[in-house]
Amino acid sequence: MSDAMINLLLSALWETLIMTFGSGAIACVLGIPLGIALHVTKDGQIWENKALNKVLGTVINIGRSIPFIILLVAIIPFTRLVVGTSIGTVAAIVPLTVAAIPFVARLVEGALMEVPNGLIEAAQAMGAKRSQIITKVLLAEALPGMLNGIIITLVTLVNYSAMAGAIGGGGLGDVGIRYGYQRFDPQIMLITVVMLVVLVQIIQSIGERLVAHVDHR
Repeated sequence: MSDAMINLLLSALWETLIMTFGSGAIACVLGIPLGIALHVTKDGQIWENKALNKVLGTVINIGRSIPFIILLVAIIPFTRLVVGTSIGTVAAIVPLTVAAIPFVARLVEGALMEVPNGLIEAAQAMGAKRSQIITKVLLAEALPGMLNGIIITLVTLVNYSAMAGAIGGGGLGDVGIRYGYQRFDPQIMLITVVMLVVLVQIIQSIGERLVAHVDHR
């Protein structure tokens, strides 16, 4: 393999990392509060609000029901509005983030549902405010599950970033399509697949260690 191809693959790996962790970070910043709001506004929860819960649930369900490849194309005008272009690594972060936000929200909601109601009732009995219950009870107890959800999201974003290469998003997916598929080079295709698999394994391995570190149950 030539030095130029090695440099291309390394550059593509860097672009994949930027897309995955850039969109993952933004999705967590927006998706975690959304997941918390979705949980605490349910019936019997500390901020019960049926109307708001229904609206949030509907919006999240709509976001999760759109196939990513369709979302990529559908929000091109929005992507151009946000970053000024619809092509390239930075542009790909926009649809990746939009796809990941409802995904993160549902995973956070699922983690919060695992927190025993008895802990919340005990905190209320001791006079804890609702904001304290969220930060010191719900989030503290659900942290391992939430971290696991974030790892699942990052792995999913690696797969989505490869798909973003189909419309010029850059990254390993773009190299695999342009050099492996379109130029009939099975070696390049195999190398990009192996690099993606290794990246997913590294993310999963580090994630499992983090979850084990914070899980004191």
